[in-house]
Amino acid sequence: MTSIMAREASASPTLIAEQLTLNKPICERLAVKIRQFNPSVVYIIARGSSDHAGVFAKYLIEIELGIPVVAAAPSVVTVFNKQLKLHDALVIGISQSGRSPDILQHMQMAKEAGALCLGLVNDETSPLASLVDELIPLRVQQEVAVAATKSYLACLSALLQLVAYCKGDPDLIDAVTQIPQALTIAIDGPAQLEANMFKGCDKCIVLGRGFGYAIAKEVALKLKEVCTIQAEAFSSAEFVHGPIALAQKTLKVLSLTLIDESIDAHQQQVVDVIKRGANVVRLDQFPKTLHPRIAALVLMQRFYLDIAEVSLQLGCDPDTPLGLNKVTLTV
Repeated sequence: MTSIMAREASASPTLIAEQLTLNKPICERLAVKIRQFNPSVVYIIARGSSDHAGVFAKYLIEIELGIPVVAAAPSVVTVFNKQLKLHDALVIGISQSGRSPDILQHMQMAKEAGALCLGLVNDETSPLASLVDELIPLRVQQEVAVAATKSYLACLSALLQLVAYCKGDPDLIDAVTQIPQALTIAIDGPAQLEANMFKGCDKCIVLGRGFGYAIAKEVALKLKEVCTIQAEAFSSAEFVHGPIALAQKTLKVLSLTLIDESIDAHQQQVVDVIKRGANVVRLDQFPKTLHPRIAALVLMQRFYLDIAEVSLQLGCDPDTPLGLNKVTLTV
């Protein structure tokens, strides 16, 4: 049986190819506007998988554009009723549905503060899409499975396309056009996870470095959502500052290895974890020859397919996990 989650994840290459084509003129125009606005900070408003896309945005924007990126704490506005000084900020709201009240209220505050407000939204009829100054549509059609897949990958591709044009980097722009083909190769490639790796496992640590840490948060969420495994993501660098004591016990560790500037540092820290007795399962990017900024997407593409199948084999339902809804409305 093929799950809806796996089918939706498999549709990503085709949908993202269309997204990149349709959004190219939007990103070219927005790049000029953002450079003219010259933000001193980028402020990300998001929840769940969209928030994890925001962590990817932090690494991408800080590395490629040199602009500091911070994540919003929505309750500062919705619960504590505070107005922030965001007049020189580029504020990016990321949401599949564009309907969560806390995201909307926070974006309204940012707009009133004079920020340049940008939305990455799948539902173009949503309140968030109408509220922002500028919209980059995700264009992945309706997502039925509760666990986000294609919408998360589309967030990453949209961020990459925007940053590539903001930087004016021909190599990165060209790499973005190769995302759909790379995702297709990952889909056709070998599975990296099997159900027997997780049988009897109720706790798991997910380690990555840099962009690998950004996607580690999404990997950990999916382990919770579709396999009911208590998973926690760490930067492999942060893990050695205390949490590594967990490795004295039998510990399942999922290591995410990307072929980029972080690879040597990450692998050294994983070797240390193995020496302490942890049971390490590796997820490696495939294909291996890629521009390093798109590597995270291919690893996630393969992971989504593998974890959907693992979920079924463990007797779980990856499409409608118990107690979860597709749209979560928080204040």
